[in-house]
Amino acid sequence: MKLFIFGSSITSSYWNGAATYYRGIYKQLHKLGYSITFAEPDIYQRQQHRDAGEIDYAAVHVYQTPRDLDRMLAEASSSDLVIKHSGVGADDAFLEENILRLCPGVKTAFWDVDAPATLHRIEEDPSDPFRALIPRYDFIFTYGGGRPVIEHYLNLGAQNCVPIYNALDPETHHPVPVDSSLACDLAFVGHRLPDREKRVEDFFLRAAELAPEFSFLLGGEGWAGKPLPANVRWIGHVGIHDHNRVNCAARMVLNINRSSMAVTGFSPPTRIFEAAGAGACLITDEWTGIPHFFAPGREILVASSAEEIVRHLREVPSGQSKEIGADMRRRALQEHTYQMRALQFDEIVQQSASRADASLPATPRNVNRIQSKIQPMGARP
Repeated sequence: MKLFIFGSSITSSYWNGAATYYRGIYKQLHKLGYSITFAEPDIYQRQQHRDAGEIDYAAVHVYQTPRDLDRMLAEASSSDLVIKHSGVGADDAFLEENILRLCPGVKTAFWDVDAPATLHRIEEDPSDPFRALIPRYDFIFTYGGGRPVIEHYLNLGAQNCVPIYNALDPETHHPVPVDSSLACDLAFVGHRLPDREKRVEDFFLRAAELAPEFSFLLGGEGWAGKPLPANVRWIGHVGIHDHNRVNCAARMVLNINRSSMAVTGFSPPTRIFEAAGAGACLITDEWTGIPHFFAPGREILVASSAEEIVRHLREVPSGQSKEIGADMRRRALQEHTYQMRALQFDEIVQQSASRADASLPATPRNVNRIQSKIQPMGARP
């Protein structure tokens, strides 16, 4: 099956938290036999900060916007399924409408990598053009969100809505030798964003103020000029190839969800599974759905305040933190890999093809292709 994807960037993680997700999903779909073409706009200096290495699982088109859009859509017309991810960063509304106008027989999917933000935007603006397009997509996939997001999309007329959660790529994120230059008690990596900064202040920076005896490491873009406690060291942008070094050098690693993700729940970001792959002991802010992925207290530590973060730092000895990290890595390898997520996607797409085949004459060829009619989670009857 030929997939044509419009997304923010698969070549660069620069100001692009979805890069790990794209790479993990599409690498595994390629292994399942899918032909992958990924189109990304040349914006935000991402091409000057490429960090993907060789991409041998997809044909990557870096296009100039809006000049090359018609050419990209023309090529997409020869695919079996065209996927438009949210947050491409340029011409999003144009692409969301125009991929629905491709040749008859080309299926379309909207794959939302920030469903809480998308749905909030639609509710704030009833005239948002994307609202009327939702029922016309063959598939709605989401990066996270659980039942609240599924039900919200279905209430907006979606034919179906299936979360394809973040996961671990063990070939990319794994234990490495400790880099003493990055050694610290607690590390946090995240860009400075409007709906994240206050939570970073309340959790990470406040914890540093409460625990001057510990060392804290801050990675990510945008923090220049931000007043930081004396025991916090900012190291700038951390490319994906350096995430293992940071995660393995820290005694503990902190995850802080953006406000919208924390409220919605069931939205574990990439950094959770990256830390799991490295065998790091992770502390996360509290959000609905954590036990669906990892066991609190045994495979992951949960904190609802800076005070609780400091308590974990002071009360969990080094030996126990290593055990928690090892248990989290074991669980991720067993239940949360991108291979498993790709198989989930494949099953849903193949089931859709089988339902279409059910209306064809029962020739031997068609009988072999018709599979069970198990309804995907979140699909309308």
